Amino acid sequence: MSRLLLRGGLVIDTEPGVVVHRDTDVLIEDGRIAAVGPGLAVTDAEVIDASDRIVLPGFVDTHRHLWETALRGIAVDVDLGWYLEHVLGGYGPRYRPEDIAASNLAGALECLDAGITTVQDYSHAQYSIEHTDAALDALTSSGIRAVFGYGPSPMLGTPVDPAGMRHALDRTTGLVTAAVAAIGPSYVPIDVVRADWALAAELDLPIVVHISSGPVASHPLQLLRDEGLQRPNVLFVHGNSLPDSELKLIADNGAAVAITPAVEARMGIGAPMAGRLKAAGVTTGLGIDVVTTAPGDMFSAMRELLALGHKTLTAAEVLRIATLEGARALGMADQIGSLRPGKQADITLVRASDLNLIGGLHDPIGTIVTAAHPGNVDTVLVAGNPVKRNGRLLHNDLETTFTAVRNTVNHLHAPSA
Repeated sequence: MSRLLLRGGLVIDTEPGVVVHRDTDVLIEDGRIAAVGPGLAVTDAEVIDASDRIVLPGFVDTHRHLWETALRGIAVDVDLGWYLEHVLGGYGPRYRPEDIAASNLAGALECLDAGITTVQDYSHAQYSIEHTDAALDALTSSGIRAVFGYGPSPMLGTPVDPAGMRHALDRTTGLVTAAVAAIGPSYVPIDVVRADWALAAELDLPIVVHISSGPVASHPLQLLRDEGLQRPNVLFVHGNSLPDSELKLIADNGAAVAITPAVEARMGIGAPMAGRLKAAGVTTGLGIDVVTTAPGDMFSAMRELLALGHKTLTAAEVLRIATLEGARALGMADQIGSLRPGKQADITLVRASDLNLIGGLHDPIGTIVTAAHPGNVDTVLVAGNPVKRNGRLLHNDLETTFTAVRNTVNHLHAPSA
């Protein structure tokens, strides 16, 4: 049995509520949390001194397009229409499998470096089996926990390819699971929606789907209800333009919504959603979406969410959305999102002694949400396995990854591309 003890940390747990435990140990056995408490009597474990660390559950990013990592910053000053035309319609089809591999690996490592231990990778650039294999190999290599959403570009308007989805499902293993990344009822005809929902039901997979009062269906949840397609294991993304009646349908059916405040604001997708989702009782996860437009870390996303949710959300609620509620949105709350014994040991340790966090132990929750950044992340564990230690990623091929991303950038901007 492998045992690891985090000794004497300032522990922030999220279940049943967000609470601080000072001078507290966390014992990990065979990748799971075995015990949490002060002065645990353990003598046969590897010890990490956490006495000047804030120990908290790993962040859960419920919506990100990892394949766009190599396009960082390209769509900061543009609207959603430009993004759809130039990123999805222009650069997307130019991606080779090796470009998917480079972007996915670099993006997953960026997540881990910033304390994100789980990511929902909405991979809508699946142009071949080779693209799929490249994406999945990169996720596995990174060491991150991931929900791989397999789907077509929304520019195509086609159903999810059943053979490709089955191949992706067959390739998922260990920390990587699969989901059907459908285009959805807002944007495609109902026969396409029926096909995607039937595929998900046949394979017993969750669905991830962008949603809005769209050009095809202004009330997409009502349409799903009328078609008998409502189901609980659906993660809707954005939804800013939906009326409250649609949010109620999501809540009533036990589905969830992933919000990405920075991108939603920057691209003009719609007004902030967190307050409306809270009022409607909808399980809500937080995501980055695209680094073409927004920072790639959850600290930035939490600050954005807190600012936009002024007088609506507390810092504790924001932290919970970034951890346990995100896990719940992905259907994984029984596995991750808190430090409850028995759960997977997905844990982030932040240096409380760093200059920007000094003096912040009066309210560690508020400090993490408002003041921390990826540079403060000291150690990251996924299923008890260290993927970052003493401020350094442990992946054995970082330089090759950097070179691969540079090659992708050069390829995408070459005149013959």
